[in-house]
Amino acid sequence: MKYIIFTDLDGTLLDQHTYSFEKATEALALAKENEIPIVLCTSKTQAEIEEYRERMHNDDPFIPENGGAIIIPKNYFKSVFDKKGNYPIRENQYIIIELGTPYEIILDTLTKIKKSTNAIIRGFSDLTPEEISKITGLSITSAILSKKRFYSEPIIIKGGTETINNVKKRILASGLNFLEGGRFHHVFGSITDKGKAVSTLINIYKENANDSIKTIGLGDSLIDLPMLAAVDIPVLVKKTSGNYDRRIQIANLIYADDIGPEGWNKAILKILNNISFKKR
Repeated sequence: MKYIIFTDLDGTLLDQHTYSFEKATEALALAKENEIPIVLCTSKTQAEIEEYRERMHNDDPFIPENGGAIIIPKNYFKSVFDKKGNYPIRENQYIIIELGTPYEIILDTLTKIKKSTNAIIRGFSDLTPEEISKITGLSITSAILSKKRFYSEPIIIKGGTETINNVKKRILASGLNFLEGGRFHHVFGSITDKGKAVSTLINIYKENANDSIKTIGLGDSLIDLPMLAAVDIPVLVKKTSGNYDRRIQIANLIYADDIGPEGWNKAILKILNNISFKKR
């Protein structure tokens, strides 16, 4: 049996405020020792994820911008063509399967919605790195990387519930997707989500595996629901409030015992320590 871990970053593997994964290092080391891939599946951009992959010494595929693409290091798989016949785009050291709506189309749609509703909408394309840093707590360097977007736009909508609902209605009517978040709402392609990207990548793993595949997924919020529904062992981590996101309802859901990376660490240790691994 080959295990694969799919995980969200912010508020899950990373601390919501410090963006550190230090409290999950024990479980990360155990996964590495047993050659278990850790696929980072997040709203973060490719540029942001690459920094964390380097810090984690992670060489596995990753999924940026809420399922906008699957990015696979070259020579990682023997074959990367999925069963639907999608041909990946080859770029530099990666093979990229694009699933999301191009960023230019998203920005153009939001511009039209701003004009038609007179709503005050500010996205990452409008914000300076300094403004993003102030809102999120990211360093200026990380904020710059967060603006290198290809498939999604985090936005702030000024106004009350009625204004937000009106903008949401216009976004959905335009053929895009809208998901409410904590600091930001997320706008991305209507046929894009973490679950579709995860399912596609799981199929690629299966086509290239000699053993059967079992998947683990970890997240903390509603945007992670499609990913959690796509894996065999879904794990919900506590939010910084100490509560679980009760909007996530899956029959076989496991509730982690703690917040963010601490909860991530405890859940993975508990799961992996109950598995007998064959040493190669």
